[in-house]
This record gives sequence, structure tokens and C-alpha cells, in this order.
Amino acid sequence: MESLPPTVGALLVDTSRNNRVGEFRGVAGLYWSLRAVGGGRKWEVEPRHVRPALPIEQLRARTARANARSRGEVL
Repeated sequence: MESLPPTVGALLVDTSRNNRVGEFRGVAGLYWSLRAVGGGRKWEVEPRHVRPALPIEQLRARTARANARSRGEVL
């Protein structure tokens, strides 16, 4: 069964990378492309290793980004 990709910007958890939260950026062949919420390098993951981020995970990711912005680390 094939998974349909989420909308661009949706927050997802990559279970193959220690439950790393990433923002969905698009489809790259058989993989989904994610990027850290605070910016940084994209990475690719098989859709079977991705699940939607829980509300608490979304809050943590957005808080980390806001803190990084306040320190001038991201735009």
C-alpha cells in the first residue's frame, strides 16, 4: 500500500532517525524529503518510516525554532 504525501510544511516524525521531527518538503523519487523545522539540510526518508508529529512534538519543534531565531541562529 502506497502512502500519499502530506501537504508541504506538514510536521512529520522520522522514526528511522531517532524520532527526528521534520517539515515535509516534497517527494524525491521513492523518498519523502524532510527538513528540520529550524532550517538546515534536507534529508530523505522512506514513507514507511514517517508518521505525523503529535501536538507535543510540533510544539517542541516550533519552540526550538523560535528560540534559535531569538539567538539569531535562523531567519
